[in-house]
Amino acid sequence: MFLHEYKKYMNSWWVTKFVPSIYTVVLLVALPLNIMAIIVFLVKVKVKKPAVVYLLNLAAADVLFVSILPFHIVYRFSGNNWLMGEGMCRLVSAAFHSNMRGSILLMTSISVDRFLALVYPVQSLPWRTVRRAWLVCCCIWVISMVSTVPILIRQLTRPFPDLKITTCYDVLDVELVERFYVYYYFPFYISLFYFLPLIITTFCYIGIVRSLRAPSMKGAQKRSRAVLLSVVVLCVFVLCFGPANVIWFMHFLQIYNQASNFLYIVYIISVSVSSVSCCLDPLIYYYASSEWQRHVYSLLGCKREQTPPVGHQRFLLHKGRM
Repeated sequence: MFLHEYKKYMNSWWVTKFVPSIYTVVLLVALPLNIMAIIVFLVKVKVKKPAVVYLLNLAAADVLFVSILPFHIVYRFSGNNWLMGEGMCRLVSAAFHSNMRGSILLMTSISVDRFLALVYPVQSLPWRTVRRAWLVCCCIWVISMVSTVPILIRQLTRPFPDLKITTCYDVLDVELVERFYVYYYFPFYISLFYFLPLIITTFCYIGIVRSLRAPSMKGAQKRSRAVLLSVVVLCVFVLCFGPANVIWFMHFLQIYNQASNFLYIVYIISVSVSSVSCCLDPLIYYYASSEWQRHVYSLLGCKREQTPPVGHQRFLLHKGRM
């Protein structure tokens, strides 16, 4: 990115005021919500089901993600001036991207788990175990961390004496981008961490909706909760992660064609907006776990109306006829 373009775009109100403001709101909202979710899962619900394993790991990924947002908030509010050295720049950038990618894969795992539980409830029982869910989550964490190795081994800070700032991950060597990112890293990243999860998630929820329409599916409450969960996950996937990944791809194509870097600013803004997913993930916990709903109501001091058992309902009906 050339110096005059940096002055024109990176010092704009959108980057130095709007983006850190979004991160601040996400930090204040998502951190307590996800910490509460972890407490509920560990203390109240207990980790006895594979769905709870995935939800617990998603909450942990969100907590780790928002925990590093203060570094980005200070960096943007100070005019994109990184003051914590090269090592911290690599570490924070790697953790930032690792947790975003882990969240995508965990939401995909939740989709697959819901698909198996609703479409193949009996056949999937040998596969849907807590042990295997933990194994899947461990693999997701490893894949997410390994994918950030190119970030950890590259020089990410760059001083600009004329502007009296040092950037972090905003300005990369053009030759490095052309040789490594465009040809190798980005095709692997966009395929593994967005398009493939999007295809799997869409397929799973189409199957879920089709099964919910079947006459054999009983329970209006279970059906409505599954539909709402499908809508929430797809909205988070498409609206939060879609724009950032598409714009990033277009940005690297522009660099390859030696065009303007304006799209990088749009990418920074879209990434900040995608962080709102950490605030929306508690909705996934709410609609995916009836136990979580009950315990959240109890923590807030509210009482849910409990539906009487089927046998009791029949007794009342017969009694009314007498």
